[in-house]
Amino acid sequence: MMNGGLAPRRVTILGSTGSVGCNTVDLIEREPARYRIVALTAYRNVRLLAEQARKLHAELAVIGDAALYDELKELLAGTGVEAAAGPEAVIEAASRPSDWIMAAIVGAAGLEPTLAAVRRGAVVGLANKECLVCAGELLTREVAAHGARLLPVDSEHNAIYQVFDFDKPKSVERIILTASGGPFRGMDMAQMAHVTPKQAIAHPNWDMGAKISVDSATMMNKGLEVIEAWHLFPLQESQIEVLIHPQSVIHSMVGYVDGSVLAQLGSPDMRTPIAYALGWPDRIAAPVARLDLAKLGQLTFETPDSQRFPALRLARQALQSGGAAPTILNAANEVAVYAFLEGRIGFLQIARTVEETLDRLSQRRLETLDCVRAADAEARACAARLVAAAA
Repeated sequence: MMNGGLAPRRVTILGSTGSVGCNTVDLIEREPARYRIVALTAYRNVRLLAEQARKLHAELAVIGDAALYDELKELLAGTGVEAAAGPEAVIEAASRPSDWIMAAIVGAAGLEPTLAAVRRGAVVGLANKECLVCAGELLTREVAAHGARLLPVDSEHNAIYQVFDFDKPKSVERIILTASGGPFRGMDMAQMAHVTPKQAIAHPNWDMGAKISVDSATMMNKGLEVIEAWHLFPLQESQIEVLIHPQSVIHSMVGYVDGSVLAQLGSPDMRTPIAYALGWPDRIAAPVARLDLAKLGQLTFETPDSQRFPALRLARQALQSGGAAPTILNAANEVAVYAFLEGRIGFLQIARTVEETLDRLSQRRLETLDCVRAADAEARACAARLVAAAA
């Protein structure tokens, strides 16, 4: 608990040097007496990790790349902060007793640490959508078995969470995920064929990491969010809609059977949904720009173009197919996105790589974490071969 003079909330941040992690650290630094930092983890940004650990007086700092252990240990010498390295150490950090965990490791790499936190019944701020995309049935089953709680941090799912009537779910007719449309919303296919990684990561509204920014540009980000929403909220796939909203002010909406539509609005700043999750069940102050609707003037909406942005269609097909299909979708997309960022394939080849990988691989059921790992590895290998052939 955090208020009323009670003990500080014990917090672990998985992926503390990424965009979501840094925003979480920013909120904690503003009221440090409210929190006690159990552990911070990062993959390779060892200097920023050490700096955060020193400032927040963390008990443990873990660098995912084991080759950086000596550097981390040297940077933390004399601070009293324990240093560790490697994937197993990241999982161990998630397993340490804490009240609240931010799960912000990008990609499928975040699955096992998040499962470790869930299995000890933690409150998990879930910023890693791939956990639910790759292993949604497994993760939600573990949440129920261990009495954990998932608090979505994605601005869209967080918005829905705030206005969804969980006590009367049958009163909900639909949910509407909003999307900015990314930087290429107005381009035709010929123009998109020539866009560069620099253009793709220049999101018009949000400050995000490179991979998530590219996913926003292809609209795969929204496709993954459709799958995530299906696991988070008691709805059918057909009840999950997507609407382009370029201003990114309405973060998502819930439509009810009486025709009412409830929306959560705010400035496009990730510190708002992070603060909601970090303070839950209370609300805490966040230093974000207050929304001025009169100054904004207008809010506009449009239907997504499935021809120019096929990733949304592919994600829905994967959700409808079930089994390993969402895992394959996510793994192939990660391979293709990083190939694009490295200049090895073009922008339009991202979705093509994902579609061909889905076509080539069997979509079997995933009963265990080993099954998830196997499907993920197979999809990555297949996508890598397709990328190599296209290069």
